[in-house]
Amino acid sequence: MPIRIAERLNRISASVSSMGRQRARELREAGRDVISFTTGEPDMQTPPHVIEAAHRAMLEGDTKYTDPGGTPELIAAVRRKLQRENRITYSHPEVVISTGAKQVIFNALMSTVEPGVEVIVPAPYWVSYPDVTRLAGGTPVVIDCPAETGFKVTAEALERAITPRSRWLILNAPNNPSGSMYSRQELKALTDVLMRHPHVALITDDIYEHIRYDGREFVNAVQVEPALKERTLVVNGVSKAYAMTGWRIGYGAGPAELIKAMIKLQSQSTTNPSSVGQAAAIAALDGPYDTVARNTAIFEERRDLCVELLNRAPDVACHSPEGAFYAFASCAGLFGKRAPDGRRIADDADVVMYLLDAANVAVLPGSAYGVEGFFRISFALATEQLREGCERIVRACEQLN
Repeated sequence: MPIRIAERLNRISASVSSMGRQRARELREAGRDVISFTTGEPDMQTPPHVIEAAHRAMLEGDTKYTDPGGTPELIAAVRRKLQRENRITYSHPEVVISTGAKQVIFNALMSTVEPGVEVIVPAPYWVSYPDVTRLAGGTPVVIDCPAETGFKVTAEALERAITPRSRWLILNAPNNPSGSMYSRQELKALTDVLMRHPHVALITDDIYEHIRYDGREFVNAVQVEPALKERTLVVNGVSKAYAMTGWRIGYGAGPAELIKAMIKLQSQSTTNPSSVGQAAAIAALDGPYDTVARNTAIFEERRDLCVELLNRAPDVACHSPEGAFYAFASCAGLFGKRAPDGRRIADDADVVMYLLDAANVAVLPGSAYGVEGFFRISFALATEQLREGCERIVRACEQLN
C-alpha cells in the first residue's frame, strides 16, 4: 500500500526561517553571491570554556543516555540561574531539559492543547507558535500588534481576545522578529488581565533574554506577578546568548504536573537531550559571562548600522529594535512600484523575491510572522557583510519606480 501522509500535517507549513536559510545556501552552492539575512543565530563561536566542558565530559565517558527530562546537574544549574538572575525559585520536578527551546514549547502545547482550545498569540510572532498549536488540534487566536504600539500587545487587546476556550497566552520578549521588549509597567498591565482570568496560562519565551540594548532591563512576568507562577511556563535555553544553537539545549520551568506530562511526551520522542550538550550547558549557565556581554555589545553596534542603512532606502522604514538581533522593516511603501524588468510589487513576498533576484539578498517576509508589509533581517552576521547586504537593499529599492 502507498504511504499516506497524515491529514494533520496539512494544518502547518514548513518553518519559513529554516527554509529561507536552506534556499540561500542552495543558491550560494549554485554560484550566486547571496548574502543571507535569514539565519537566527549568532555568528560568533561558542565560548571556549563551554567547549572545554563538553570535551572533558566526552573524555570522562559522559556519552550515555540521561534521564528523559535532563541530568540532575543541569536541572540544578537551571534552578540556580532562575534564582540568581530572575529571582524565581523552582524545585527539581518543576524543570525540564529538552532538545532546544522549540521542543519545550512543542511539548507544552502538544501536552495541553486539543480541539476546541484556543492559544492567544500576539503578532508579530515566532513562526512556530501558530503551527504547533494547529498541529495539536487547537486554534491560534492572533492579536495584531501594530508598529504604533511598538509591536506589543496591550492590556485592552488581550482582554478582548480572551474567551472561555482560551488556554494559553504566549509572550516572547525580546521578540522575534520585531525586537520589542516590555517594561515592568507594560507587563503589569498584562498580568493584571491574566489575574482576572484564572483559566488562562502563560508561556513566556525568554530565549533572547540577555540580548538587549541601551541598558534596558529584562523582566519576567512571574517577577512582576508572583501569583502567576503556578500557571506559567518559563522557556529559555543556551542557543542565543551563548552562541550554542547547534548544541540543541533548551529548558522549561513550570508547574510540576505540566513538566511531568512534557517529560512523558519527550520520553516517547527524542528521549533525553544530548548528554554532552547538557554538560556544555552547565558551563554556560554557571559562567563566566564576559562573552555574553561582549557579543551583545557587537550586536548593538550592528543594530545601529543596520537601522541607519535600511532607513536610507526609499519608502522603507525601520524602527530600532530593543533586543534580539533582528530588524523588522516596513516595506509597504514599495507596494505598487515596478522593478526594472516590469514586474509589479504587490506584497511583502514580492519584495523578498525582488531583493533575492535583483540584489542577491535573502530576507524573510513579515507575513510569515503574522504582519503584512514588513521584512525581517537578522543582523547576526559579520559587520562588513551586513553593510554590503544593506547597501544592496538600498540600491535595489532605488531602482523601483
